[in-house]
Amino acid sequence: MIEPTLALRQHSTPQPLLTVDGLVKSYPLRRRGLFRQTVTGEIRAVNDISFSVAAGETLSIVGESGCGKTTAARAILHLVEPTAGAIRLGETDIRATFAEDRRPDVLALRRQMQYVFQDPYLSLNPRWSVRQILTEPLRVHGHAPREDWDATVESLLERVGLPPDYADRYPHEFSGGQRQRIGIARALAVEPRLLICDEPVSSLDVSVRAQVLNLLADLQEDLGLSYLYISHDLSSVRFLSNRIAVMYLGNLVEIGEVDEIFARPRHHYTAALISAIPVPDPSNQTQRQAIQGEVPSVVRRPSGCVFHTRCPAALPVCSQQIPPLSAPDGTHGFACHNPR
Repeated sequence: MIEPTLALRQHSTPQPLLTVDGLVKSYPLRRRGLFRQTVTGEIRAVNDISFSVAAGETLSIVGESGCGKTTAARAILHLVEPTAGAIRLGETDIRATFAEDRRPDVLALRRQMQYVFQDPYLSLNPRWSVRQILTEPLRVHGHAPREDWDATVESLLERVGLPPDYADRYPHEFSGGQRQRIGIARALAVEPRLLICDEPVSSLDVSVRAQVLNLLADLQEDLGLSYLYISHDLSSVRFLSNRIAVMYLGNLVEIGEVDEIFARPRHHYTAALISAIPVPDPSNQTQRQAIQGEVPSVVRRPSGCVFHTRCPAALPVCSQQIPPLSAPDGTHGFACHNPR
């Protein structure tokens, strides 16, 4: 895989484009009775997480399946309604905008934030041609005059590396990588500032993954986009990211610069994830730090630190007190009573 350019990896701290503060998303547990349902508890899918994304930056959220990565992303975009917390895009309060439900304001916000879905086979309407798929956001948002739609579609296809004459084909005529390029083109149609990429290469072959990742890097450099990139593939995360946020059981357990996280992970869960990255050299195998036990139930979350039931360095205090997410150096934050 090509090493990321210096321009991509540099990180500055301007005014955040996206700010998430205390985001919570929970789902009620209900027991069905003969005449009614009774709420018996809740599933806390996302538990009080906070972070920010600067203009032109890529923040990646990583963690095991079920840790709350996708739920957090969907809550930010209000594809699912957040339970609590504040979410701002620049100076715009996202939750207040959707609560007021004024269509022009909602559409204006949607134009600035777009979503690239994980499965390119399910995210495209099989009955629509590529031209219909790419002109739909233009129609809904009134983003371009009708007479300019064809030229816009051709421009979008060229930008994602597809020939313009593909516009009249249907999704079943494309490979997975080509479909994902079409999904990216659809997200770019309304000229957003922030793309939320939900494991966009997880279902693609390795060689195609590299092509799509290079495309995302090029688009960011050309268009000044910000990315919230969700993945469990730490190799792609290291290539594309400026910063990494690690989630476990709905909690944010570590966040920091990508090079600092990979070189000096402070949380034991982060270290285990990094040690599990395959090394393509039989003579240079490192000792893996296997995580013992199973992921606890989200219905019966452990007291104190949620990772203490599987942590090799757990102390008695870990089962009693929730560790705060603190950053002693001001940039590398971690939530651990006994850090590495």
